[in-house]
Amino acid sequence: MSREIKIAIVGVGNCASSLIQGLFYYKNVKDEKELVPGLMHNVLGGYKISDIKVVAAFDVDKRKVGKDVSEAIFAPPNCTKVFCRDIPKQGVKVKMGPILDGVASHMKEYPEDKTFLVAKEKPVDVAKELKKVGAEILINYLPVGAQKATEYYAKAALEAGTAFINCMPVFIVSNKKWAEKFEKKRLPCIGDDIKSQVGATIVHRTLTHLFTQRGVIIDRSYQLNFGGNTDFLNMLARERLKSKKISKTEAVESQLAKRLSYENLHIGPSDWVPWLKDNKICFIRIEGRKFGNVPVELELRLSVEDSPNSAGCVIDAIRLAKLALDRKVGGPLISASAYLMKHPPQQFSDEKAREMVEEFIKGIRER
Repeated sequence: MSREIKIAIVGVGNCASSLIQGLFYYKNVKDEKELVPGLMHNVLGGYKISDIKVVAAFDVDKRKVGKDVSEAIFAPPNCTKVFCRDIPKQGVKVKMGPILDGVASHMKEYPEDKTFLVAKEKPVDVAKELKKVGAEILINYLPVGAQKATEYYAKAALEAGTAFINCMPVFIVSNKKWAEKFEKKRLPCIGDDIKSQVGATIVHRTLTHLFTQRGVIIDRSYQLNFGGNTDFLNMLARERLKSKKISKTEAVESQLAKRLSYENLHIGPSDWVPWLKDNKICFIRIEGRKFGNVPVELELRLSVEDSPNSAGCVIDAIRLAKLALDRKVGGPLISASAYLMKHPPQQFSDEKAREMVEEFIKGIRER
């Protein structure tokens, strides 16, 4: 059994930058029991973070295509915090992927350092590239609303025989037809729409679950998010947000004893504030009734660097997918998806999902 985990990345944006920086920031972590900031598992199923190796990357921006991935992760419009600048050359050049619906039309109206500049190169055959480099896992970081592009890459993963981790809200792993395709090929998949370690969704879910467990009836709630990266700029096109809104709303609603009407539960991005860069601000409000039908209200403000927040979860998703490959388990990984994703095939409480993941790691649970 190879200890190396060969990954390919779709979309060399802020999230990919944080992930790759993390591979080198944590390269010397080997002790399973050592308390390390930012990690849920130092070693997972015998795999260290240093076992993960990028073997392919795809993007459409001319400032990234053709560059070594070690340089591309710092190219504009990336704006996430740099916590590990010293990334050695990887010998992996970013290849031109198909554009399809990956770039929203309104993006061309903004300054070059804030938006995408599409390269003129001819797109490569992604499945062929994945096979050539022996990629085992394909990670999808495409922009919100890229339905056709995500489906293209999911098909490429199936054709190339790679596992698929879908970090954005196009429903692949939670779609029965797609799930069956991966199961038939005996390829594991984890999705859809990555949670953050401590982000808006996980905090909102936790508070909602707490209120419910303590007998409080929740009448109304909202979650408003805004930031300054290309993700928030892309989401100014509201027509691209349908699946994102479903994903985030379902993640919170699943923790309620009784579902709220559309009027009384509002979850979604609010605006783009350029100077915030990759910092994301979230406001959560919950209104409910406790003992004696007496009102209780909660207001919360959360500020996080968005992309490193998701990278902490993707680091575990990669190693969980590799364990499934080792064990020849195909189709959706129910435990990993429930723990790490907003819109998994099946929702569980976060405590239960973590318990299921630990059982999967130990081999007690098949998926």
